[in-house]
Amino acid sequence: METITIYIAGVSQGNPGPSAIGIYLCDANGQMICESAETIGNATNTFATYQAFMRGLQVAKEQFEEKTVELQFELKLDNEFVSKQLRGEIEINEPSLVPYFIAIHNLRISSFPNLTIVQISQTLNIKAIELVNEALAA
Repeated sequence: METITIYIAGVSQGNPGPSAIGIYLCDANGQMICESAETIGNATNTFATYQAFMRGLQVAKEQFEEKTVELQFELKLDNEFVSKQLRGEIEINEPSLVPYFIAIHNLRISSFPNLTIVQISQTLNIKAIELVNEALAA
């Protein structure tokens, strides 16, 4: 089964403050499939990372359509807190994040049955972070 890697980053300048998200998809050989970056208004780092996660899945769905159920996906992020929340290891203690958690869960169930969430260091998430910084600088 082919593995697609989705790198995501969500950053807030000020926490909360001006925020942006970056998404970078690559194939099993490390070749870029697509990238996306956008500002999302004022948010916290946690909220921005949730937005990046959701948008990363949406971008993958746009690229692969119904084939997402046949592919293996690794979603990599450098936010340990969000990573643990989305893997069910720690509680979501911010009520405003619950609807996003539910939407992500439903998207995973319907379209991404072979999704693994991997927490990585920022040094391994350079491209997604660069995309965020470009969006914030624009």
